[in-house]
Order: sequence, then structure tokens, then C-alpha cells
Amino acid sequence: MNHIYDLDGIILTLGGLLLLTPVIIVALRQRGKTQRAEAVLAREQEYRRLTEMALTTQELTDQRLLEISTQLADMRSRVESMERTLKEVE
Repeated sequence: MNHIYDLDGIILTLGGLLLLTPVIIVALRQRGKTQRAEAVLAREQEYRRLTEMALTTQELTDQRLLEISTQLADMRSRVESMERTLKEVE
């Protein structure tokens, strides 16, 4: 009878392991999916941050280019004025 009790315990343990194994596998797969989703989200947030930085840089560049263009137009006007003055002096 002692032999049968040990066999019952082994069968019960193996049965428990067989039932528990799919639960563990599903839990591990879900954890992996969650980690992948978090990685995708982090990557998307980083792309969004980089895009915002690029847009800000582009806006600053456009603003500076406008300032330079205005200064260049002013200088062109001054040079033309000086050229007219020099032609009048000749």
C-alpha cells in the first residue's frame, strides 16, 4: 500500500505540472508581448521627440534665414545707393 501512495503522489505531481505548464507558457508569452509593446512605444516616443526637435530646428533656421535675407537686402540697397552717389560724383 505504501507503493500505491507514492505512485498517487507522483501522478498528482505530474498532473499538476502538466496543468501548470501551459499557464506558465502563456504568462511568459504575454510578458514578452508586453515588453515588445513597451519597446515599440518607447521607440515611437523617441521618434516623436526627434521629429519635434527637427521641426524646431527648421523653424529657427527659417527665422535666421529670413533675418539674413533682410540684412542682405538692406546691404544691397546701401551699396546701390553708394554706387549712384559715386556715379554722380564722377
